[in-house]
Amino acid sequence: MSQDKPRTDPRILRTRQLLKDAFVDLLQEMDIEKISVNKIAERATINRVTFYLHYRDIPDMLEKMADEMIEDIQLAVNREPAHPNQTEDEDELAMLSLLEHIAEHAKFFKVVLASRRTPIFTERLLRMLSETVRQRLESGRPSFVNTAGVQKDIAVWYSSAALIGTIVSWVRNDMPYSPRFLAQQFSLLRTHNQ
Repeated sequence: MSQDKPRTDPRILRTRQLLKDAFVDLLQEMDIEKISVNKIAERATINRVTFYLHYRDIPDMLEKMADEMIEDIQLAVNREPAHPNQTEDEDELAMLSLLEHIAEHAKFFKVVLASRRTPIFTERLLRMLSETVRQRLESGRPSFVNTAGVQKDIAVWYSSAALIGTIVSWVRNDMPYSPRFLAQQFSLLRTHNQ
């Protein structure tokens, strides 16, 4: 018997989504310093007290939204691809899943990653990407890093910074390439650097 997480009441999920959507909408319109709990609650069509049932304050809301973002990304990356291509390796499929998830939630990611107003989201994504790169380097697979004598921490910094920089630029430029094409480009770059 598996121990699943207890299900959250759908009304709670709906209210949190309303708050999140209201915050994202307001962030498109104004600087974060000008966003208040009152403005978020008003935009979400709930009262202030309801906001405080879910979050202590706006920084707490940002923390929880960043945690949810990473959790959602990890779920997306770990799920089986709908239409796997025979030529794609495990890393390319994971990157494709990440990029497809970002594309599916483009409005959210455009606001939180492409703007400099909320660095917590970019920092969390960078931390997740760094850990993924670190795990890949420590997996024992042969790589350029191992044979060239590059320090692992420098390779992690370099690779994760390149990934986050490319993803943020892709989002800022209105995603001019499909997730599949961008994942393939990452794969070509990775193969060239190994």
